[in-house]
Amino acid sequence: MPTPKEILAAAQKNEREVSKFLRDLIAIRSLSSHEEQVIHRIKKEMESSGYDEVIIDQMGNILGRIGKGKRILAFDAHTVDVGNPANWTVDPFKGAEKDGIIYGRGACDMKGALAAIVYGGKLIKDLKLEDDFTLYVVGSVQEEDCDGLCWQYIINEDKIRPELVVIAEPTNLGIYRGHRGRMEIEVRTKGISCHGSAPERGVNAIYKMAPIVQDIEALNRRLTGEPFLGNGTVTIAEIRSTSPSLCAVADSSTIHLDRRLAATDTLESAVKEIQQLESVKRAEGEVVVLDYAVPSWRGLTYPTKKYYPTWLLPEQHPALKSGVQAFENLFAQRPVVGRWQFSTNGVAVMGKHGIPCIGFGPGNEIYAHMATEQIEVQQLVKAVAWYAHFPLVYTSSNRLH
Repeated sequence: MPTPKEILAAAQKNEREVSKFLRDLIAIRSLSSHEEQVIHRIKKEMESSGYDEVIIDQMGNILGRIGKGKRILAFDAHTVDVGNPANWTVDPFKGAEKDGIIYGRGACDMKGALAAIVYGGKLIKDLKLEDDFTLYVVGSVQEEDCDGLCWQYIINEDKIRPELVVIAEPTNLGIYRGHRGRMEIEVRTKGISCHGSAPERGVNAIYKMAPIVQDIEALNRRLTGEPFLGNGTVTIAEIRSTSPSLCAVADSSTIHLDRRLAATDTLESAVKEIQQLESVKRAEGEVVVLDYAVPSWRGLTYPTKKYYPTWLLPEQHPALKSGVQAFENLFAQRPVVGRWQFSTNGVAVMGKHGIPCIGFGPGNEIYAHMATEQIEVQQLVKAVAWYAHFPLVYTSSNRLH
């Protein structure tokens, strides 16, 4: 069996190949629900890397299988679109490489991780690191618009339920064990329209909303949580209204809330705290948790609530210990154990389905969605080595009885 030093050396020999694969992925636009081309590029790489099976499911997720053991593990990564090209100083779809850094949309979040998990699987095949496990390397779709929807489908419809999932979002090569959840909520008020020249004849829905806006700001300051993941937050992301014309009193108003959930929050508690605001009661405001129902690139619609639960893996969990051990074996130092500020597919895997997750990925999350998005090539290489080494460390350290 190859030593950790030999696994790292093999990953380093693949540096140019994994870098080229990442640059190919960056060159392909892959907006949520339009990932077809990038999924087929991943399929080609998995097949040429000797994967035992490569499947594109009915939603459009790609699942590359390695091995056929009874222990089912999975690595997960997804893709993202460019945003405003005018903000970039380099071509976001070129994958420019300079001084050991690759630039472009998705370099960090998270086509870099996609390239690394695919090549981690390749090393497992090349170095014969298989054991009594089945590893699924997953390129998941629609994550940017609806965290975890892809994994709801994989678990419920593909009938694949791993005992552990590694979320490969950027961690700067730290080992992460959770993050806050989130919800998308609307508060709606109704008014009575009339001509704008005589507003006293109507009821302005925007005026009914105004004190609610202030109360939401105050609510954010009162939210609590626990020390590791931190407090919940709430902010208004959008406000809009309707009226028969711009010469009329508004007959409806809506605010869209981004609610980040602490470990102590639930869907019910987050809704109730808004419903109980005096301004909401006075306005007879409606509080609604939104739905997501958008077709995937394969045309499949899989509706869900825009409720993405918090998850937090216990500090002494065997998966976390194995992640740390794999890192120490390879790099002779202890990794940072932390948590994400943002949300990931873990909201479904562990938050909804109770399947343990850890996070490990190349790239610094400060560059996620930025017009300066970048990733260090050496982080890619180190991540490849960890992905190749981790499954065997985990399964051999945690034998089933």
